[in-house]
Amino acid sequence: MKHLRTLTLIGPGFVVAATGLGAGDLVASAVSGARLGTQLLWAIAFGALIKLALNEGLARWQLSSGKTLLAGWLEYLPRWIHYYFLVYLFIWAFLVGAALMAACGLAAHALMPQLSINSWASLHSLLAIVLVLFGRYSLFEQAMKILILLMFATVMAALLASDWSSIGSASSTTNSESTQHFSLILALIGGVGGSVTLLCYGYWMREKGWHNTNSLKLARLDLLIAYSITALFGMGIMILAAQSAPASESGTHILLAMADQLGVLLKPIFRELFLIGVWAAVFSSMLGVWQGVPYIFTDATAHWRSKLPTAGVHDKGYRLALVYIAIPPITLLYMGKPVWLIILYSVTGALFMPFLALTLLYLNNRIIAPALRYGPASNSAIVIALIVFSFIGGQYFLS
Repeated sequence: MKHLRTLTLIGPGFVVAATGLGAGDLVASAVSGARLGTQLLWAIAFGALIKLALNEGLARWQLSSGKTLLAGWLEYLPRWIHYYFLVYLFIWAFLVGAALMAACGLAAHALMPQLSINSWASLHSLLAIVLVLFGRYSLFEQAMKILILLMFATVMAALLASDWSSIGSASSTTNSESTQHFSLILALIGGVGGSVTLLCYGYWMREKGWHNTNSLKLARLDLLIAYSITALFGMGIMILAAQSAPASESGTHILLAMADQLGVLLKPIFRELFLIGVWAAVFSSMLGVWQGVPYIFTDATAHWRSKLPTAGVHDKGYRLALVYIAIPPITLLYMGKPVWLIILYSVTGALFMPFLALTLLYLNNRIIAPALRYGPASNSAIVIALIVFSFIGGQYFLS
């Protein structure tokens, strides 16, 4: 009974993990499965593991210092870094808003083609605004848990109905194909679990009532369960792609091709089930960004506005940030390149991760109480994350 009660207390980890699992991650898993079978399952697990380590570092800092990570940056790092992050945040938020709208529109249109992709995209954005402004955090968390359950259950159902003997690995590849496969490994590791959205975990911990180190064990359990579920979901997408071998498609269209193939290989109902799972994944990501990222804006600008940080959905700055994420990016949908927007979002998001790892190494080794500072295992995990994401960021720059 005690363990069951503990499970009811967790939640922010599910929210941050689902928020970070966007369309780009699903596409990377699907393309990898279609081309390489199950060879790269390890990359998804590895990516989830290092994102878990980064999120644990954020929780460790906030619960021990009583300050958000942004507040730590402002107090202990040069001021220019804070300004640079604000500029970056404005660019990132605009791109991620458009990318998530495009992904939601595509998924909904595949299920109900009566409306256009752009119409569905706009409707999803408006629905997310309403849910954020008029729902409490507890309602938001429950909605996210339902979406996670939905996306996980639909993929698991397809896996259970699959013929596993038909799932294999790809044969030997040429040098040019090996280069593409290496890019897929980087996409899988860098994509699963989010980037800038990791910062939202601190605000959702506060909403949950986690304010001191007594909650650190609960936060670790929360993150472990959440990232395990999202990693299994990504692996499930890869395995289903290996089985269905969808025709070569660009971007998110490979997910639609997968759905069609699953409907033929299994039963027609599995086409709709898979599309529902994809929709739940991308809409949960949208809902998490719409609810969480405005906290980052208000926290980052609080010292200019003489306001308390993380004031909540009733704060004017929070609402302005929400409108900025949810309304202006609609204009980008009519440029006719939603896949391009998703790729650009993934590229810009990857640039943030080395900076996050560096600041966690500094703050959690030098600033917090000695008893709570990083040990050898934690330092090793963050250093690995720093090396991996620095390399990924460098590859994006070179390409």
